[in-house]
Amino acid sequence: MRFLDTFFDGAVMARYLPDLLAGIVTTLWLSVVIVVGGLAVGLALACLRTLGRWYLTAPIVVFADLGRALPPLVVILIFYFGLPGLGISLSGPMVLILVLGGVLAAFAEEIFWAGLTSVPRGQWEAGRATGLSFARTLFEIALPQAVRMGIPPLVNRALAITKMTALGSVIGVKEILAVSSSAQSFSGSATPLTMAALAYLAIFLPAVILSRLLEKRFAWAV
Repeated sequence: MRFLDTFFDGAVMARYLPDLLAGIVTTLWLSVVIVVGGLAVGLALACLRTLGRWYLTAPIVVFADLGRALPPLVVILIFYFGLPGLGISLSGPMVLILVLGGVLAAFAEEIFWAGLTSVPRGQWEAGRATGLSFARTLFEIALPQAVRMGIPPLVNRALAITKMTALGSVIGVKEILAVSSSAQSFSGSATPLTMAALAYLAIFLPAVILSRLLEKRFAWAV
């Protein structure tokens, strides 16, 4: 009974459920924006890199390397607490979108680029030989293959990045972890943290199962 009272207190659950539901909504819409934006930017950068122009390739490579090397939490703190010193104030959600979306874009660019470079050169040449422009060869021949090969690692990376929305708790974003931590402090019970764990399971466990299915579905292309 003591275990249930500590981690599954019904009165505490009922009291803080509305706040947790609001935190779930915040986590969900942030995750969608981060994933869509990050993948779109990563794909665009990989396509630009195929042009072979050094003045495009160099900054893209630097962005990808920095995005993959820097800890997201450090960048989040710099953006949220450092930029106001330069007269640039960003809201907590906007900081999360920019930082986590940028991190995902960095990884996605490298994944898409790896897929594009794995397409046999002969297919590029065949496309050009049939009269297709470089852009049509890219979008109709090379890119579909690169995207197919990149689906499993992209899904896993997107899943890992979206779970980092919990970092928003350090800058006041009212997502699941922030709401549950606040509720735990006020209630003195571990029940809100249990609720948070269940909420994360409800959101991300289906995504994990989907990623496993996608890995099996596209394993031949890896």
